[in-house]
Amino acid sequence: MSTVADITNALPALSTPELKEIERALISIYRQRGTGIIYDDAYGVWTEENQASAAAQVFALMDANERKQNPPKQ
Repeated sequence: MSTVADITNALPALSTPELKEIERALISIYRQRGTGIIYDDAYGVWTEENQASAAAQVFALMDANERKQNPPKQ
């Protein structure tokens, strides 16, 4: 099994303080690498992946709303 899969499978068993520690470690690594970070402050980082995911969610909502307002003509 891959390391990523092992880590992903272990996460649900961790306590909230342990998850927060993992999150802090990941943010620290992102900051050290300095790649893909769009925004970085005391609350954490906002990455290119976060931005793309948020945009995809918004576009999906907009598409659904447009289909609802303009159903296909038969």
